[in-house]
Amino acid sequence: MDINRFKSEIIPLKDKLFRFALMYLKNTEKAEDIVHDVFIKLWSKKDDLKKVKNIEAFSMVITKNLCLDNLKSKKNKTCELIDYNSGISDKTPYYETQNKDIGDKIRQIMDTLPEQQKSIIHMRDIEGYGFEEISEILNINTNTIRVNLSRARQKIKNTLIEVYNYEPSGY
Repeated sequence: MDINRFKSEIIPLKDKLFRFALMYLKNTEKAEDIVHDVFIKLWSKKDDLKKVKNIEAFSMVITKNLCLDNLKSKKNKTCELIDYNSGISDKTPYYETQNKDIGDKIRQIMDTLPEQQKSIIHMRDIEGYGFEEISEILNINTNTIRVNLSRARQKIKNTLIEVYNYEPSGY
């Protein structure tokens, strides 16, 4: 793989890899470091990348593995919450606060999910990956993905109903 192909195929994955790492690490700096490490690993294996069928899935697997390694390391002692709602809107302050509270609660619920469910719901509902891509990244079959995704969504829905007496539309 030459530098131009690396720039056109791998560098554009930066934001997806960052969001994926951030989902695991809950720390902006650590997530940025992981993405940087992923790029270094990919560049160091640039000659072997010709054999890789799906560069994006391969990059996500490396990101996941580096994040899990980071979480297991003794250096990782703290987690920081990240404010995901930094956009400006013309909605009322009450509406914005209510949405932020619900968004925060959903992130808290997601954090309590088993690791596999958390990864699947993040990749499917936040990153927009298809079942085949998730299957390739996590190395599990699509039926397992569907079951875990359904369970994760159901857990989020039930907890929201319990906490807010709230039934989101579309479920």
